[in-house]
Amino acid sequence: MDSKPELDFFRDTPVRYLGYANEIGESFRSMISQAAVRATYGISFGYVFMDVVDKGKKTLEKEKVLARSGIEKESPAIKTAKIASDCLIWQSFASVIIPGFTINRICKLSSFVLQKRNVALIIHPIDHACHVVMDKTIRPILGIETHLK
Repeated sequence: MDSKPELDFFRDTPVRYLGYANEIGESFRSMISQAAVRATYGISFGYVFMDVVDKGKKTLEKEKVLARSGIEKESPAIKTAKIASDCLIWQSFASVIIPGFTINRICKLSSFVLQKRNVALIIHPIDHACHVVMDKTIRPILGIETHLK
């Protein structure tokens, strides 16, 4: 008998991407209104709360059955609260807080570098890194003299 694991609608389908809507808002923060950015967070947290409700409902149903059978010693409500809390914390960090903060900081840093015209600061390190990599890979294969001596 082949038993497939149950499909988790909120984590195993494209619906999962709704949790990352705030990243779109953060990416375009400098070009869209504050209300639009907040709306993307509303979409992301809406996704999070729907997953919490889904996990809580499924846990409560399962725990009630276990409680009636005498298998489970913990109250179904307590177990459900624990599972729902775990889901809320995990989804908040994994889907909204950490990705949103990361995108925000990357965009802020990019904006700073471009506004200050500090692009020149990164040109030489990039050039050097490319020479190092190519000197060790492509140039020997092509029989071309290495750039760095």
